[in-house]
Amino acid sequence: MDGREQRGLAIAALCRLNHQEFGWLVPSQSRTDTQYLVDPERGTCTCPDHKEHGHVCKHVHAVRFTLKREMNKDGTITESKTLTFTEEKTYTQNWPVYDRAQMVEKHRFLELLHNLCKGIPDYPQPKTGRRHAPFCDMIFAAVYKVYSAVSSRRFACDLKDAHEKGYISHLMHSVQTCEFLESPMLTDALQKLIEQSSLPLRAIETVFAPDSTGFSTSRFVRWFDEKYGITRSGRDWVKLHAIVGTKTNVITAVEIHDQDAADSPQFKPLVEKTAKNFTVKEVPADKAYLSHENLELVASLGGTAYIPFKSNSSLGEAGTVWEKMYLFYEFKREEFAKHYHQRSNAESAFSALKAKFGDSVRSKTSIAMKNEVLAKVLCHNVCVLIQSQLELGIELVFWKNEPATERTILPMA
Repeated sequence: MDGREQRGLAIAALCRLNHQEFGWLVPSQSRTDTQYLVDPERGTCTCPDHKEHGHVCKHVHAVRFTLKREMNKDGTITESKTLTFTEEKTYTQNWPVYDRAQMVEKHRFLELLHNLCKGIPDYPQPKTGRRHAPFCDMIFAAVYKVYSAVSSRRFACDLKDAHEKGYISHLMHSVQTCEFLESPMLTDALQKLIEQSSLPLRAIETVFAPDSTGFSTSRFVRWFDEKYGITRSGRDWVKLHAIVGTKTNVITAVEIHDQDAADSPQFKPLVEKTAKNFTVKEVPADKAYLSHENLELVASLGGTAYIPFKSNSSLGEAGTVWEKMYLFYEFKREEFAKHYHQRSNAESAFSALKAKFGDSVRSKTSIAMKNEVLAKVLCHNVCVLIQSQLELGIELVFWKNEPATERTILPMA
């Protein structure tokens, strides 16, 4: 494109062009109270550039771009309309597979969780004082406690059954599982296990949607409302930032920060962690993640970020990823919406996670609340694997360079 074509494209994207019986009225970019009359067939315009030099001006190009976008096959013109991206869609469910997955889930969950935990190395025992439980037992017990969704005392029977089946090496008091969640070392281990639990699906997932959600706590906070001049109170909550594979709803990476942390800064770490293990082709996300850096990050990975532009967004610098996606958003809105709609799978994943494992945490301290949310995410991923193995026939090998044994493949009975 030459300079006039590029400016015409910008006018078509940013301004409203009015189709009249005698031509098109195109607003001037320099004068807000001026419009020029354009005849796209003859290539004429009433602007000074066309009158003085006879060039095909930017206003003619703007009308031609608009006609290319809005002209139907029968020659009629369709008025532009803004899509809200809230189109409701329904999806079919493979109910026989779903029913079978639910009926075998608890037994399969214990097997898969055991195989995940055994890949975490133990940390050294203290030279003096009381010896701690093996680290893999601590993780298994803490995650299983979150999965069971029962009190610590009622969890004693489940813990005893797990010991008898060989999933933990030492039988511990069930109340100890609450102490395990207090350990800062558990945080890194749980994040590593979330990553490992998503690896069996790396040949399937190529589209990933980031989003955030909150889990309420038992703590209450007070704050002063500047608008109304009164003191308010409410429950504190833990904010989870996660990125979700849109085919199976597996969570590939997570970030947990304070409740006031913005969404956009978490985009980069989530996408980069996912790109280490997966091929990232598309990243649909809502407007909270819109930035030049986020669009360029996905492009540098060989993918495309489908993030809607805000009402005050502009075309930007020529030749950038921002300009390319802005024009795609303006001129191919329906095609853009088809890609963007995949973002709803992140909300579906959060809805399933909360429906199954609760939308609140029972822990009292900040570290324990964070670990409890991570444990919920890990439980969700394991349940996704159980469903995916039945539906897609995948092999569940978690740790790299690990020989495929009966314990790692875990075929369905």
